[in-house]
Amino acid sequence: MLYQVLHAHGGTLPSEAIVCFANTGKEDEATLQFVKDCSDRWNVPITWLEYAPAEVTKDRWKEVTFVTASRNGEPFEALIRKRNVLPNPVSRFCTVELKVRTIHRYLKANGWEEWDSMLGIRADEQRRLAKIGNQDYGKHEEKIAPLGQAGVTKEVVGDFWKSQPFDLGLPNHNGVTMHGNCDLCYLKRGAQILSLIQEKPERALWWARMESLGLASQPQGALFRSDRPSYASMLKFSKEQMTMFDQNEETIACFCGD
Repeated sequence: MLYQVLHAHGGTLPSEAIVCFANTGKEDEATLQFVKDCSDRWNVPITWLEYAPAEVTKDRWKEVTFVTASRNGEPFEALIRKRNVLPNPVSRFCTVELKVRTIHRYLKANGWEEWDSMLGIRADEQRRLAKIGNQDYGKHEEKIAPLGQAGVTKEVVGDFWKSQPFDLGLPNHNGVTMHGNCDLCYLKRGAQILSLIQEKPERALWWARMESLGLASQPQGALFRSDRPSYASMLKFSKEQMTMFDQNEETIACFCGD
């Protein structure tokens, strides 16, 4: 989507446009490198943002760079400690606060009063397209999905990246990047999380530590999902190479348009 915007304007970013990347601190390093590569190879400025736990709501953002961006979940942990509760599938405030509102606060701090948000939702993601079309985002923002409107599918996106000299350095299975978004996001399938822990056990440490915090909601240890074992338990099971989830369980979509 970004490439098409640049292509439509002679290879440069329109003066009225801002490209933002909101870092949660739990993205894979390959994702951070990919954002930097897009900026460097296409000569486009990308503003890196993170949630900051300021007392005043409008100040809950900060600008970072590829070098200074958090790698150990610091923005996510700050939000959890600020809320004193863990997000969960019913109350998914992490995406809203760490990404959507962080970007909104940055724009407002820079004098923007209204804007269009361009989301990279494809034409084959009909549920997401319908959802953004049926929601009222208020007077300051309108969400649009140019890829979906142009009929772009995951096959088209895949062919595009095959023609580029670089790509997101994460495994891709039929257009789906299982390693994408926060590394062990609780919205991913249980079997997928267990597999990712088996692949790299240290991924589970941050999530297990968050569940061990004495939060107001569950002083004895809250869980990101009450219908699953804790991340500490999944780490233990992974070491024993045990299966504990239905392989047919579906991942819950997590996207700024959700």
